Amino acid sequence: MKNDSYFMAQAIAEAQKSLNEGGIPIGAVLVVDGEVVGRGHNRLLQAESAILHGEMDCIESAGRLRGADYQKSTFYTTLSPCTMCSGAIMLYNIHRVVIGENTTLIGPEELLRESGVEVEVLGVAECRELLERYIKENPDIWEAELERVGYSTD
Repeated sequence: MKNDSYFMAQAIAEAQKSLNEGGIPIGAVLVVDGEVVGRGHNRLLQAESAILHGEMDCIESAGRLRGADYQKSTFYTTLSPCTMCSGAIMLYNIHRVVIGENTTLIGPEELLRESGVEVEVLGVAECRELLERYIKENPDIWEAELERVGYSTD
């Protein structure tokens, strides 16, 4: 049986895909009934997009699912979802979110919990190391992206 580690590895592969394309290494997969129905990676830089975070790209790639499918789904993301991505998770009533790491950047996880979303943080070192290496090598890009969405870089 496939478990959280298996699906997080799929999200990490998406993060690596973003990095290979010159983007920020954040990835996600959406799982329904033990099967990946959507995958995505951060494409802000590659597509010159304002909204293609890994989670948003993943939801888009899943297409128009039935409400019942969203409600029984699990979302795997390498990084704690930001406010926009958390809003989409709540909008579609996604049941569960599994986060690879939330030490590099933490989104409104408590808001997700208060909205009835089960949130689990795995603390996967590979997720953290991938993003930390990117930040170290691309501090100006990272700081510009954080500033763009109102996160403090202090």
